[in-house]
Amino acid sequence: MVDIESDGPIPGDYSMISFGAVLVDDQLDKTFYGRLKPVSDKYIPEALAVSGHTREETLTFDEPAQVMTEFKAWIEKTCQNRPVFISDNNGFDFMFICWYFHHFLGENPFGHSSQNLGSLYKGMEKDMSKNFKHLRKTKHTHHPVDDAKGNAEALLTMKTAYGLKIKL
Repeated sequence: MVDIESDGPIPGDYSMISFGAVLVDDQLDKTFYGRLKPVSDKYIPEALAVSGHTREETLTFDEPAQVMTEFKAWIEKTCQNRPVFISDNNGFDFMFICWYFHHFLGENPFGHSSQNLGSLYKGMEKDMSKNFKHLRKTKHTHHPVDDAKGNAEALLTMKTAYGLKIKL
């Protein structure tokens, strides 16, 4: 489960400021957190404010290539099977993670596809207006590890309470 925070709507023109990942298992204790130096001079103050960081702080964050290299190593060490990218808003989150992996490492360990937690829940409920967010236990704080953990908790609830078949 992955969550990202950014300072704008698209990668390249804007920057991924931070991201968090949680291995979905019964413990939810294997996490990754990365803070990345901006790749562009452009940013939207309102978008950046969501992350809780100032522009000055982000300029002291780690080099993106280093963070993506560390994240790839964490994925390889932590995931026993092929890694599957899941997020609350995979159109947004995957776009940044995929761009950063390809831009800095030339490859994406998640491949070319991702899964959307909200769409999964809507399908299980057979109702496009349903929302899974009540299944989170960890408060949604916009710290990406907290948010990824809350979403992982929701996915585990879908497994135990709704009978979702998922390999852990």
